[in-house]
Amino acid sequence: MKDKFLQQTKREYSPNQRLAALAVEGVFFLVIAPFVLITLGSSLDQWLQWSPIRYEPINLILGGLLCVASWLLGLWANYAQFTLGRGTPVPLMATQKLIVEPPYTYCRNPMALGAIGMYLGVAIVFGSIGAVVLVLLGAAVLLTYIKRVEEKEMELRFGQEYLAYKQRTPFLIPHR
Repeated sequence: MKDKFLQQTKREYSPNQRLAALAVEGVFFLVIAPFVLITLGSSLDQWLQWSPIRYEPINLILGGLLCVASWLLGLWANYAQFTLGRGTPVPLMATQKLIVEPPYTYCRNPMALGAIGMYLGVAIVFGSIGAVVLVLLGAAVLLTYIKRVEEKEMELRFGQEYLAYKQRTPFLIPHR
C-alpha cells in the first residue's frame, strides 16, 4: 500500500493538468465552501437562537481584511506549490519537490492558515457565531488530518530533508 502511494505521488502532471485541478479546487474552496459555511452557520444560529453579531462597518472591514489577507496567503502558497513544487494542493497531484521557500519558511502549512483565516473572515462579515463555530471545528479536523496523515506522508516522500525542515519551521502560526 505504501509503495503504491509513493508511486502515485511521484507522477508528475503537466502544467495544464495542474491548472485544471486548481480551477476545480478554486470553485469549491472560493464559491461552494463559503456558501455552505454561511448557510449552515445561519441554520445553526437559528437552531441555537444565537443572534448575529452585526456591527456593519466593523464586520465588513475586519472580516474583509481577514478574507483578503488570508486569500492572498493561500494564493501565494498555491503559486509556490504550482511553480516551485511542480504540484498542487490536490493530493493526487502532489508536489514533486519539498518547498522550503516563502511562504513555506514562515510556517509549514500556509495554505491551511490562509483557508482558516479566509473562512473566519467570511463568518465575521456575516456576523454568524454558528459559522465561526463551524470554521473552528473544521480547522480542528483539518489540522488533525495534517498532523496525523500529511506529515507522515511528507516524511515518507522527502525523508531527512522534511524532518530538518519540520524542526526549523513552525506548524501553523508564524513566529520569529
